[in-house]
Amino acid sequence: MSDQTLGGEPREPERAERRYSLEEAEATLPEVRERLERIQRARQEIFRSSAVIKQHVASDGGGFARPEYWDALETLRSDVTELLERDIILRDPETGLIDFPSDREGRRILLCWRLGEDHVAHWHEPNAGFAGRRKL
Repeated sequence: MSDQTLGGEPREPERAERRYSLEEAEATLPEVRERLERIQRARQEIFRSSAVIKQHVASDGGGFARPEYWDALETLRSDVTELLERDIILRDPETGLIDFPSDREGRRILLCWRLGEDHVAHWHEPNAGFAGRRKL
């Protein structure tokens, strides 16, 4: 089959997942920190606004989202999309846990970092998760 779907519509060719060296992952940290902090603030605003809407619906059957809610949704969408497009895996937005795909001894691993840590200092196998973190 060619680069087309069954319906004949063209589709994007699959692209290879980016693999980060330790140095490349480290270089992204200032920007990633900012994005994760925005993601966390946006999530909190969405939760706050949702609670207000739920309260209004319960009391009078109506409710509306404040502009802050819509802004927070857009921020969340934009920042998460940017991480995905760069093959940075957001594991837990609440703690700011992310993984960078990488290679070690010829196999795929994940460099593991969490908001609040100074450097990328851990890695784990793809199926091991946070509990399987090991020091670099």
